[in-house]
Amino acid sequence: MTYPDNHIETPTISDSEPHLESKPVANASIDIADIDITAAADTAQLPQPNLPPIQQATYKANTTDFIVNELLPLDFTGEGEHLWLHIEKSGMNTAYLAKLLSEWADIPLRDVGYSGLKDRHALTTQWFSLRIPKKQLPATEFAPIDIGEHESITILDQHWHNKKLNRGTHRANQFVITLRDIQFENSDTETLEPEQLLSAKETVEQYLTNISQSGVPNYFGPQRFGRQGNNIREALSLFARPPRAPRPSSKKSKSKRAPREQNTMELSAARSLIFNEILAARVRDGSWNTGLSGEVFNLDGSGSIFTSEEIDDTLRERMASGDIHPTAVMWGRDNDKVSNAAADIENDTVQHSLLLTQLAAGLEQRDIKAQRRALRLPIEALTWEWRDSEEDSQTLVLNFTLTTGSFATSVLASLVQQLVF
Repeated sequence: MTYPDNHIETPTISDSEPHLESKPVANASIDIADIDITAAADTAQLPQPNLPPIQQATYKANTTDFIVNELLPLDFTGEGEHLWLHIEKSGMNTAYLAKLLSEWADIPLRDVGYSGLKDRHALTTQWFSLRIPKKQLPATEFAPIDIGEHESITILDQHWHNKKLNRGTHRANQFVITLRDIQFENSDTETLEPEQLLSAKETVEQYLTNISQSGVPNYFGPQRFGRQGNNIREALSLFARPPRAPRPSSKKSKSKRAPREQNTMELSAARSLIFNEILAARVRDGSWNTGLSGEVFNLDGSGSIFTSEEIDDTLRERMASGDIHPTAVMWGRDNDKVSNAAADIENDTVQHSLLLTQLAAGLEQRDIKAQRRALRLPIEALTWEWRDSEEDSQTLVLNFTLTTGSFATSVLASLVQQLVF
């Protein structure tokens, strides 16, 4: 995917106040009651490169207003003991459906595989794999009766395969998102003259064209932090306890890897919050898609990274074309690839926040290794359609694809100032 012109204008959203407190910190500990966790985890307050052209819109008014289709190209072997099911669901989260499948097949939950978590408040399609010893299927078809009135499950396809479906296997997700009751920036939609309404829509369409070429800030979405930031609260509580001592390894064991931390939700939320704040700082200074000295770059569409002490014309051209993206740290120990100005902004962001300092220290104490994540999120195959009617005026339907690990809410946040759910 190419990006013809990736110039960033001076941010038009107020950037005078950081998202989190800005005070030098030295070995400070936190009383959770002293921190406004809800505000800290509010992704709606994160800065955008440009003022979104839609002032307000409603999303997820209906289940079909948020459609997610998992893209998982795979050639099935037709043999093996893993039954792969392509399932459409609504009103139900992925983990609960996995539990229902394990109960139906009478197998351990660990033998049910899926690639990613899909939203409960959406119509989604995704693959599951079930390890069925000797292919001995249950006597009855999968048709759970203990589901709610607004929950539905439909099996679309099934195949036998010789491997389990592991997390992160799918390449991307396709989204079809309907935004209703749109209010345009600086205007009362109900009183707009036809030519004014047309002009407002053209402004939105030009903005969509721009972000389809330039991408948007690759923020983690609000679902990563839980309701009112509860996952961050849980992370702070976790870090207030001493790390679990590693189990003594057997003399016969050849494994030298450290024991795996089980509190993945809390650890992920902590790393995501730090990343979002570093990205916010880079959006404010305009370097999120132009790079800094000492940058670690990500090669588009891959996990490959490389470093550069200085930004030259070749790197600028590669960033402008979308071939490479600047990155920020997913916090952990051994964050030694980044240097110079890029390292300074990461360290300063953490050190000037009591909350981030505490989260960073907790991650390091648990021996979490640093990783890198692209600051820019490319949007693939973005199309749109206006579907206005007398009953449902100013409705916009977006269709686009995002790589695994990115959030559709980041695209919506770049387009809409206030999302109403």
